[in-house]
Amino acid sequence: MIFAKRKRILIVRPDRIGDVILSTPIPREIKKKFPGSFIAVLVRPYTQDIFFNNPYVDKIILIDDSKSIKSFFEKVSELRIYKFTHALTLLPAERLNYILFAAGILNRIGVGHKFFQFLTFTHYVSRKKYIPLRHEADYCMDLARKIGVKTDDLSTEIFLTEEEKRKAIVNRGKLLDGKKVLIGVHSTSGNSAPNWKPEEYRKLILQLQSFDNIRVAVTDNVIPKDLDGINGVCYPNINLSLRESFINFASLDLLISASTGPMHIAAALKVKTLSMFCPLTACSPQLWGPLGNDSTIVLPESNYCEIICPGDPKKCTFSGSGGINAAKVADEAVNIVNLTN
Repeated sequence: MIFAKRKRILIVRPDRIGDVILSTPIPREIKKKFPGSFIAVLVRPYTQDIFFNNPYVDKIILIDDSKSIKSFFEKVSELRIYKFTHALTLLPAERLNYILFAAGILNRIGVGHKFFQFLTFTHYVSRKKYIPLRHEADYCMDLARKIGVKTDDLSTEIFLTEEEKRKAIVNRGKLLDGKKVLIGVHSTSGNSAPNWKPEEYRKLILQLQSFDNIRVAVTDNVIPKDLDGINGVCYPNINLSLRESFINFASLDLLISASTGPMHIAAALKVKTLSMFCPLTACSPQLWGPLGNDSTIVLPESNYCEIICPGDPKKCTFSGSGGINAAKVADEAVNIVNLTN
């Protein structure tokens, strides 16, 4: 296999759906700066669909979660084939750090000041304790800026095939079932940010259904018991692959959720989002908000976090006085889709 002398860049993002979607601006911006570059992404199998059909990504390489010595050297051998000149590691991961080093990638850039990075002569970018606070996608773009990229375009993208676009149109008609507006409600999350309990989502769904022209789609792959079997509601993503679910998300007029991966899926598909967020720095919309779409953020009242919030995002459900309730979100949703009863 013969390679031309050009930048050959590996983008490493070994984490969850939302994080991976926030890395999608990087291949695009690198290609703008270096049009002849070869760009690959190294991701986990369950997130590979995010980069499928992406015109800026030349190769998708999968992370092997096995911890064996054999798998280590197999991955080293695989990466050596592509003769990468650069590796951008968006999340510190010790084993992957050593794999990239052993694969002979000379220019390796990571995040932070980990000892294993020091041992392997890995360059780094610092987030400077998130001061000033920027978006996660902007912090990630710092690694591309380290190799000469200059951009502030952080819009995320998922690229459907033409066949998938046709399916989305057909699906939309089926899901609407005679209604005019299709609103998705995604109730589950990875438990890294505050979220409602299922019963509050049920209240929201019932309020949305009071509008004659709204059809609600619960977009979770696994439906919480409190939301299962609601009359008039559709459940299009049950047991679907990630890629298949993209078609249904693309069919929506609006997605309502907490801060979660599907929110970023909708944003990358240019679907409107209505998202519940916490103002705490680690969970704030300034750090984790959707990018590249028409988005609306709902926050608790200014004194809520000081008086009622437990202070732990994993425990907060936005409940209580000054929090976020179903009536407030339903009103916002109706305004967004421009409906009156």
